[in-house]
Amino acid sequence: MNDCFYNEDCVSGARKHLVDSSVDLIITDPPYGIAGDTLHKHYNRDERYVLDGYVDVPQEDYAAFSRDWIKEAERVLKPGGSIYIVSGYTNLRHILNALAGTSLCEINHLIWKYNFGVYTKTKYISSHYHILFYRKSGGKPTFNTFCRYGDSEKHDDGGSANYRDREDVWLMNRDYKPGMIKNKNMLPTQLLMKMIQYSSQENDVVCDFFLGSFSTANVAKGLNRYAVGFEVNRRVFSYHERAFHELERGFLLSRVRQPSANRNVNGGRAVSAEEKANILGTYAQLREKGANKKNALHTLSEQFGRGYWSLLRIIDGRTKEHA
Repeated sequence: MNDCFYNEDCVSGARKHLVDSSVDLIITDPPYGIAGDTLHKHYNRDERYVLDGYVDVPQEDYAAFSRDWIKEAERVLKPGGSIYIVSGYTNLRHILNALAGTSLCEINHLIWKYNFGVYTKTKYISSHYHILFYRKSGGKPTFNTFCRYGDSEKHDDGGSANYRDREDVWLMNRDYKPGMIKNKNMLPTQLLMKMIQYSSQENDVVCDFFLGSFSTANVAKGLNRYAVGFEVNRRVFSYHERAFHELERGFLLSRVRQPSANRNVNGGRAVSAEEKANILGTYAQLREKGANKKNALHTLSEQFGRGYWSLLRIIDGRTKEHA
């Protein structure tokens, strides 16, 4: 298996180079349709180190543009595969309408909040992007629930670290690279690592329809996945493709946090009549010895390998037993 990149339009390029159901995961950050090639004039940005030639999409063409590339994304995605689309708010409706015209299923509408660093006086300050998480039906989906935190690990505030990591608002700052050659818009490494860890396995194929700085491709390679994608800007493509091939496959694996072993090893399994009787009997004994309900449930969780809330349903008589 090889990484494959094309200095071509993603729609015609996908039709030419990618067969049906050939990609495990798509992560992409399409042009925002807001005259991105002139943003420095609005935000007083220093773009001395930004590669020029950014190709944006005219506002009047954005609806058709979205329908065309998203239809190709649907075609090349494997059944059960996932797609993450990063978008601002200006043309979000066109992307949502395009997705609604496919068979892709909405899983989450995520919010990525970051520190933009631009002050405004006459409106609220934009400090987030939308990430649309959809999946293609017809196959077993990949979602690695415990790839980053075990089921019993705690956050700094004492709550579940796994729960916090999987909430639908993500707080992550951008990667700032002063004095370094870069593309106009770059997704941070930590953001990409999170999506790739949850929604793919090693040696899967990760596709980016708008490669830009090759950030998605770089992180995919760093996590021992294979990358494919398209970029129309020749200068950007040539520079970042060369840099990509200098990276060692798996170079990010040492940065991947290793979660603790799960304690709730029986989570999701049906509760037999015998196990239910044992849980209820043990619970009654714990309460007789003076344990309050919360502490008794935590003890049951450790003993029976089930989650707190599933045990609560058993104790409260809301779980049916299975033979």
